[in-house]
Amino acid sequence: MPNLQPVPAAIAGMSQNAIEMVRALEDFSLAHCPQVEIETSHVLHGGMYARTIMVPAGVVLTGALIKVATLFIVNGHATIFVEGGSMEVSGYAVIPAGAGRKQAGLAHTDTHFTMILPTDARTIEEAERAFTDEHEKMFSHHAPNHVVITGE
Repeated sequence: MPNLQPVPAAIAGMSQNAIEMVRALEDFSLAHCPQVEIETSHVLHGGMYARTIMVPAGVVLTGALIKVATLFIVNGHATIFVEGGSMEVSGYAVIPAGAGRKQAGLAHTDTHFTMILPTDARTIEEAERAFTDEHEKMFSHHAPNHVVITGE
């Protein structure tokens, strides 16, 4: 049986200042760094929406501003910018994550990130619009997607 790591403290919502710091990193990265195509896997099932990306080792990424509470699952080794500093996650962790956050992170190894939230959406577009107003900026609009919608 694998060793389970203790669940890291929850990721809280972020102050406007912290969100602006992530936006500044995002703007700098878009202007000065080669962009990596990252595929998104989506699952809509049983009133839940899950989206998973795999971030290659050495890649820094920023996410959309999340407006709802989610579960955030990390499988790999990454440092994640949070309010007041950073959180290093190694192994597998399921982290409660609050609304009002815009994450930035560095993958130290190939790392999978999954976000899960409740939804009544019937399409991926509806689900994305439910958790962010920045849906058009996400990888899923610029890179390949894998979609499973069960209808349950």
